[in-house]
Amino acid sequence: MGLLDGKKGVIFGIANDRSYAYFITQALLREGAECAYTYMPMGKMEHRVRKAVEGLGVSDPWLEPCDASSDESLDEVFDKLKNSEQFGELDFIVHSIAFADKDYLKPDMFHKTPRQVFTQAMDVSAYTLLGMSQRALPLMPNGGSIMNMSYYGGEKVIPGYNVMGVAKACLEHTTRYLAYELGDQGRNVRVNSISAGPFKTLAGAGVGGMDEMIAHQERKSSLKRANTGEEVGNTAVYLLSDMSSGVTGETVHVDCGFSIVGL
Repeated sequence: MGLLDGKKGVIFGIANDRSYAYFITQALLREGAECAYTYMPMGKMEHRVRKAVEGLGVSDPWLEPCDASSDESLDEVFDKLKNSEQFGELDFIVHSIAFADKDYLKPDMFHKTPRQVFTQAMDVSAYTLLGMSQRALPLMPNGGSIMNMSYYGGEKVIPGYNVMGVAKACLEHTTRYLAYELGDQGRNVRVNSISAGPFKTLAGAGVGGMDEMIAHQERKSSLKRANTGEEVGNTAVYLLSDMSSGVTGETVHVDCGFSIVGL
C-alpha cells in the first residue's frame, strides 16, 4: 500500500530524466499516485517528456502542452483536466518550472539585468505558482497539496544565480501567502516549497559556475555530499501525502545540511 494511493495530480516541469520533476514523479508513482503531465511547447520537449515518463512505466500518459507564462495556455490545460474522466478532481500540483536568460546568470552580471529579463524571470519562475493555484483550487473540493521547487539562492547571494535568486525569493514568499489564504475558508489546501541543492538539470546547466556550486556543497554541507534527486522525490512524497497534513507555508531544505552552515 502506497502513501499516495488514490491521489491524483499534475506535474509541471519534467524536462528529461535528469530533472528534479522526474525524480519527484518517480517517487510519486512508486507510492501509488496517478499523474498528469505537461511539457513546454517548443522543440523536442514533447518527445523528451514522453520518453522520460514512459521510462517510468507509464504507458499512454496524459500529456498536454503548456506555456505557463500564458494565461490562455494555463486555462486550456486546467479545462482539459476538469473535463477529463481521469483527472476531473486533483489532490496535488507539482510546480517545478523556472526560467531566466542565461546570459545574465553569470558572475558580475546581475547589475546589468534589463527590465525584460527581470520581469520574465519573475513571471515564469514565481507568478506561475499563483496562476496554477488559482486554476487548481476549483478542482480541489476536498483540499489538497501544492508544492514547488526553490533553491538557497533565494535566501542568500549565490554569485551567478542573480535574477533567478530574486525570483526564488519571490516564489518562497508567494508560497507563504498562498498557504495562509488557501488553508482557510474550508479550502484545506497546503502549499510548500522544497529548497534543493544545485543539480545539473537542463535548466541548471545554464547557470554559470554550476559545477563549482555542486562542489562547494560537497565540501561545506553537513553531510559532505550533494543531495540526490531521489532524496528530493522522497521529500515531495511527504509534502504531497497526508503524512504532512499539518505542514504548510514551509520551505523544506533538502541540501544535506548546506543551508545551516555559515562558513
